[in-house]
Amino acid sequence: MRTRRSALTLIAGAASLALTLTACGQDSDGGSKASTGDSKGGTIGIAMPTKSSERWIADGKNVVANLKSKGYKTSLVYGEDDPDQQVNQIENLITQGVKGLIIAAIDNKSLNNVLQQAADAKIPVISYDRLILGTKNVDYYASFDNTKVGELQANYIVEKLGLASGKGPFNIELFAGSNDDNNTRYFFNGAMSVLQPYIDSKKLVVKSGQTKLTQVTTLRWDGTTAQHRMEDVLTSSYKSGRVDAVLSPYDGISIGILAALKSDGYGSSSKPLPVVTGQDAELASVKSIIAGEQTQTVYKDTRQLAKVASTMVDDVLKGKKPEVNDTKTYDNGTKVVPSYLLQPVSVDKSNYTKELVDTGYYKASELN
Repeated sequence: MRTRRSALTLIAGAASLALTLTACGQDSDGGSKASTGDSKGGTIGIAMPTKSSERWIADGKNVVANLKSKGYKTSLVYGEDDPDQQVNQIENLITQGVKGLIIAAIDNKSLNNVLQQAADAKIPVISYDRLILGTKNVDYYASFDNTKVGELQANYIVEKLGLASGKGPFNIELFAGSNDDNNTRYFFNGAMSVLQPYIDSKKLVVKSGQTKLTQVTTLRWDGTTAQHRMEDVLTSSYKSGRVDAVLSPYDGISIGILAALKSDGYGSSSKPLPVVTGQDAELASVKSIIAGEQTQTVYKDTRQLAKVASTMVDDVLKGKKPEVNDTKTYDNGTKVVPSYLLQPVSVDKSNYTKELVDTGYYKASELN
């Protein structure tokens, strides 16, 4: 657990606070403004993990737009996958006097001390898509049904390989998300609830032997890290035989996996690419699906997630009880956090137009 910065450090940083906030704040167009919108509702601080993923850029813009429509200013910051930087950013937002915080955590166990500061200042906290762990100072959680995400990925593999009709055995390799993201275990456990029976019956074979969550995580959801691991697996475990499927939890990881597979000769008529799943319907992966490389992704309409989180903080500040649909599942180790869960959708080449283009998530021209 990272310790709180000393009072001396806070005092020393106060003189440059205005500059810091301006430098780290982002408006909905990605500029360097510290806030947007009018002032009648005060300012809401929004802490997102990284700009290296187009998904989080879109989330930030969507949250800003929703809060602006409700009459709030916003201060949007990106921690660039550095937990210490995110803690410092949130401390700055608290000092700035924000009325509420919407936080997508980088390291979900690193925020205990800074969220105590938020609680002391009576600032409500909405945990955004990644549940913050180990603190009572999280008011609500807005996310998707994360177990369902893994189930959709695994069921897609089962369907494409024909496992339910008795086909097999097939070789599969397993990947999971970052070990410091609480969602990782929900995605993985959801997938394994579907895949484990086929592994037990040897209809699915993990030639690397890497089947435990601790063996297959990918720090910071990094595609390059996933690529290197896939390369190692191919070198050590596939001197003979081929990979028929890869459980990938996220599109950025999928792109890295595909790079390793193509470097190993996959993608030809004699050695076709395996089934490769994904998540977030990122533009590069949707294009990959259309091109016949990545096979599937799980679409989560983050426009709706932004709306839910923005409505939650607005309700709390107006003395209303936010709408939730889950009060049992998401125990952060200190409390069960009341949650609103949206439903994810499996997308592949057969339905991407209906799910992504017809709904306005992407323009057809973006996918060409």
